Amino acid sequence: MIERRLDVLIVGGGGAGLWLLDRVRRHGFSTLLVEKTALGSGQTIASQGIIHGGLKYTLSGMLNTSARAIRDMPELWRKCLAGQSEPDLRDAVVRSPQCYLWRSQSIRSRVAMLGAQKGLRSAAAKMTNADRPTILRDCPGDVFSVAEQVLDVASLLKTLSIRNKRHIILGEIRFAPESTNAPITYTVTEPQTNRSINIQADHVVLTAGAGNATLIDQPGLSTHTMQRRPLHMVMARGDLPELYGHCVDWDKTRATITSATDSNGRNTWYIGGQISEDGVKMKPDELVRHARNELTEIIPNWCNKGLEWATFRVDRAEAKTTTGFRPTGPEIRQKGPIITAWPTKLALVPELSNMITRTIKQEPEHDDSWIDELADWSKPKVARYPWEEVKQWRQIN
Repeated sequence: MIERRLDVLIVGGGGAGLWLLDRVRRHGFSTLLVEKTALGSGQTIASQGIIHGGLKYTLSGMLNTSARAIRDMPELWRKCLAGQSEPDLRDAVVRSPQCYLWRSQSIRSRVAMLGAQKGLRSAAAKMTNADRPTILRDCPGDVFSVAEQVLDVASLLKTLSIRNKRHIILGEIRFAPESTNAPITYTVTEPQTNRSINIQADHVVLTAGAGNATLIDQPGLSTHTMQRRPLHMVMARGDLPELYGHCVDWDKTRATITSATDSNGRNTWYIGGQISEDGVKMKPDELVRHARNELTEIIPNWCNKGLEWATFRVDRAEAKTTTGFRPTGPEIRQKGPIITAWPTKLALVPELSNMITRTIKQEPEHDDSWIDELADWSKPKVARYPWEEVKQWRQIN
């Protein structure tokens, strides 16, 4: 069995793990990322890809801690996507350079719109009726264009993985150290061949999302507790226009809609926001009817005839809070050399990486040329989108 040394071992290949891998490698640390299934599987691939600047935290007019944590993220991402900052993400696909923001007809929604305009760092431009997308022209009140890009998340994962391909392997990690003092030996096993490698790592970072729960279920890491907040997302496909945006209603995003085109040229709406939170207690058909009613109220005169529908459940994995509410920003928990990390939102992945790199040692120590010995190990593929994985689409009366 091979046994080697590393500065940093990363477990979990979602957006957080891949961004961190890219960063620590650029700083000269010997690094390996181990992914058990597919890159981005779970929370990252299920995200809507909006690099937002704190919209849903400013609807009450208050610039709270969450809003402060995230409001600078769109500009940071924009520079990376333009190749003006590292990591260079020019190969990632931007589905839309902007989102739309509109309100429902309630007075509370009008107040929320004012709060969002006040709190947003991203530029929000009021649109003339002629400039609005056709599907929003009959919406009451103002419609804004908000400079928050929407990413093709799979292309982001692919771009980061290609940049760091040599340092990513498919494997399962046996993670039961007798102590939490560095260095600790971990065994990584390739599923197909059952061959293994022992790795001693000075720092281990767990970025496996919901998978962190299994990894931290061991003596010495009980303080690294996490919580799950479930969502029940809705998907509609058929003759639909592209739409990226949020309908606000007081301090809630009543609905968040993003679009994608499948291999057969059909457009799919991926629907989250309050609809997905309300849907947690609903069965699929019940949730579809609820979503259809909500969309009819917030998008006057839209046509839902002939559409096929499906739903998808996913858990948001986060650091545990005393209240059970969403953390105000990225969170890390450290016990000796082991760091457990949760970005909370895709947009906050860069800030999470900053937090982690500040906690590790200042200088690299170990050579990583031995990683070439893993050249023939299996590499994880990029996960498929939820709408690509759904087996049954149906029309709902």
